[in-house]
Amino acid sequence: MRATTQFAAGILLLASLPATGAATAWDRQEQQGATLARTNCARCHAVGRTGASPLRAAPPFRELHTRYPVEDLGEALTEGIRTGHPSMPEFRFDADEAESLIAYLKSLER
Repeated sequence: MRATTQFAAGILLLASLPATGAATAWDRQEQQGATLARTNCARCHAVGRTGASPLRAAPPFRELHTRYPVEDLGEALTEGIRTGHPSMPEFRFDADEAESLIAYLKSLER
């Protein structure tokens, strides 16, 4: 019994340690993407998990993955996003920003 108790305590200790490595980098990238979304997109789009878009024509970010694969937005984000509606300004992000924004959009799929 004692070995089982020690094993369980070890598992609990590991679970309580902060995430490191790739998981931490991914979380940081998602947070950077969330900041970009709030700064550049929230004026028109709902950028969080709930709420309506301030501009009715602007789809909520949490629904974008149902329209197309968000992984494919990298090129458009770095070359300049243009859409069919005239009220959306053109945005250009550097490659790291585009990756961060895509990571955030993917996090909204969960």
